[in-house]
Amino acid sequence: MTDKILILDFGSQFTQLIARSVREANVYCEIIPYNKPFSIDSTLKGIILSGSPFSVNDANNPLVDVAAFNTQVPVLGVCYGAQLTAKLYGGKVDKSNNREYGRAIMEKQKEDVLLDNVSNHSQVWMSHSDSIVTLPVNFEVLATTESIPVAAFKKTSNDSFPLYGLQFHPEVYHSKEGKIIIKNFLVSVCGCAQNWTPASFVTETVEALKQQIGDAHVIMALSGGVDSTVAATLISKAIGKRLHGIFVDNGVLRKNEFEQVLDTYKQLDLNVTGIDAKALFYKELAGKTDPEEKRKVIGKLFIDVFDVEAKKISEAKFLGQGTIYPDVIESVSVHGPSATIKSHHNVGGLPDTMKLSLVEPLRYLFKDEVRKVGLELGIPEDMINRHPFPGPGLAIRILGDITEEKVALLQAADDIYIKGLKSTGLYKEVWQAGTILLPVKSVGVMGDERTYEFTVALRAVTSVDGMTADWAHLPYEFLANISNEIINNVKGINRVVYDISSKPPATIEWE
Repeated sequence: MTDKILILDFGSQFTQLIARSVREANVYCEIIPYNKPFSIDSTLKGIILSGSPFSVNDANNPLVDVAAFNTQVPVLGVCYGAQLTAKLYGGKVDKSNNREYGRAIMEKQKEDVLLDNVSNHSQVWMSHSDSIVTLPVNFEVLATTESIPVAAFKKTSNDSFPLYGLQFHPEVYHSKEGKIIIKNFLVSVCGCAQNWTPASFVTETVEALKQQIGDAHVIMALSGGVDSTVAATLISKAIGKRLHGIFVDNGVLRKNEFEQVLDTYKQLDLNVTGIDAKALFYKELAGKTDPEEKRKVIGKLFIDVFDVEAKKISEAKFLGQGTIYPDVIESVSVHGPSATIKSHHNVGGLPDTMKLSLVEPLRYLFKDEVRKVGLELGIPEDMINRHPFPGPGLAIRILGDITEEKVALLQAADDIYIKGLKSTGLYKEVWQAGTILLPVKSVGVMGDERTYEFTVALRAVTSVDGMTADWAHLPYEFLANISNEIINNVKGINRVVYDISSKPPATIEWE
């Protein structure tokens, strides 16, 4: 069985970053709301208490029984988790005279296994208005900063497992040696084996899928994206041709994408049926200009098409989905800013009449982990490293109404742009890129002829997770070359602009 760390979420915006840091150390972990019951078994090696927007002195602050946990496993409190620990054991937490937000320099006061290989003047990231004023009896200070007397501490009595607290956030990028501290807790304190790798995940997941599915059949909608492709490949490894994939051409895919994706699925030996539904989608999208209306039309039609195909597979008992861990975390309510409730976006709204059980082999993986598993499975790198692409496809990159002619224009321009990014090596430096067809025409001159044609906007952003994004500073020469190539080769477009808006305040997509 794989070693596991449990992260109790008190609503911190950084909770997912703790999990990512643990996973990067090749240790498996899960995030659960602080108030969700759980059992402690031999696989659980430690518990991490997250930060929180609450104060430990608030009337209705989140509470857990730290002492009860600590009788069975090591515990590490981070920020709020540290302050809660100190208060519960009899220490004093109060408003800081000097509130600390942002960078601070941690000074080690005592050598300890938690701070092994951490420099004596290490930059850490603070985000709190409370501070631990007095530590409980049988606790000692491990580190301080200029402004606060307790930056790191431990419980000294040996009547339980190790217990630590940090008043800074080791999981964020600006805590320069924070991941060393987290690794020390995982390996040196908790004794975790660092053996949770893509290869081990594939082996364990395929075996688990065989047990879950048995002799049944699975149907699954595929999009050509990373998540659904990796999920389908795992399921296929477990049950072979009893997986029935359905890939719908909704008319707003990228140029040649339908054929290319089906060809890749064939190479992966996936049992996938391609459905050409372009005409149906174009008919229902005609005259629709509102972005939400376009989304609803595409979503409903997809469900209708999928339902028709699914009914042909009467032996199917399971529905496969490419749900990943951020979807799961964000669907669980924890009072606090990390508690955004979001329904799964993969095949949401499928008819209840299907009566299918879910198979979600990726539900505990982050996006970067999905990519690593995909490479382990032998999925082509081009598909694994694809930029995110919106579910409604080019329909929300065509501002205004959708016509087959406009789709063809945008597909041609976008194809030139994406191929240019790839051929120059810029594609991997960009998180997401795409072309937008604007609902305006402008005057141009080509040779001796006057033109009156469409404008396209090129969009490229750098990001980690899409929550925030900066516009990519692509070289002027590259942009000039792409502009010339689009205008010279796509009849109907005579002007190209580049979007230099960041998120926020703008969004990545225009609609």
